[in-house]
Amino acid sequence: MRPNGRYAAGASQLSTLRAWAICLLLLSTVAMSPTTAKAAPSQAAATTHVYLLRGVLNIFSLGLDTIGARLEAQGIPVTVANFVSWSSLANEAAANYKAGRLKTIVLVGHSSGATALPDMIAKLNQLGVPVKLAIGLDSVFKTRLSTGAERYINIYIGDGPGEPVRAATGLRGKLDNVDVRGSGVGHITIDKNEAIQRRVIAEIDAAIARSRGPAPVAEPGAPRAARSAAATAPGRN
Repeated sequence: MRPNGRYAAGASQLSTLRAWAICLLLLSTVAMSPTTAKAAPSQAAATTHVYLLRGVLNIFSLGLDTIGARLEAQGIPVTVANFVSWSSLANEAAANYKAGRLKTIVLVGHSSGATALPDMIAKLNQLGVPVKLAIGLDSVFKTRLSTGAERYINIYIGDGPGEPVRAATGLRGKLDNVDVRGSGVGHITIDKNEAIQRRVIAEIDAAIARSRGPAPVAEPGAPRAARSAAATAPGRN
C-alpha cells in the first residue's frame, strides 16, 4: 500500500526538525563548554611584569613559583629569582620600561626577598622608573622604606621572625603593614598559604586595573635608601 502523501510530507518535516534540534543542541553544548575559548590578556596585563624574589637558599620560597604560575595563566609576565638578583633585575626592568615594552612594575618577595624590596624600589626610583606595587611576605630584618612604590604591602607574622616595615620621613606612596599572627601561617609557609596567595594575586590584579589610568612618575635621582640588612647580613629563610 502506498503511503498517504500528506503523511509522507509530515514525516519528512518532522525528520528535518529533529535534525535541526540536534544541531542546535550540539552548538549550545560547544558554546557553554568552559574550555572552548580562553580570554586574551588585556593590554595592561601584557605590559605588566611581576618580579618575585625568593629568600635564602632558593628552596623555602617555592610558593612564589605557584603565584607566578597563576599569574602567567592570566597572561601576566613574571620572573621568579633569588633575592640576590634584585639589582640586575632592576636594571632589566628599567631598560624595558624606558624602551616602552613595560608600563607597570610589581615586586613580590618572601623572607630575605621581602627585605630586599626597598633596595630594588630605591634603585628603580633612581633610574626614574615607578613601581606600581610591592608586596613583602614576612621580611626578616628591620626594614625602612625611604623611597616608595605607589603602594607597599608588608604581610608579616607579628609573633614570629617577621618585622613591620617602617616609613622614613618624607616617604611618598602608601605603606600598609598587615600582621597575620594567629592565622596559622608560619615563616616557611606564609608564601604557600592559599589565602595569602589569593590576597597577593588580588592585589596585583587591582594594581593592573589601576594602571589603566595615568602612571605615576618616579623622581630621577631620588635619594638611595640605606643598604638593607639583606645585602650585608646573613639571611634567614
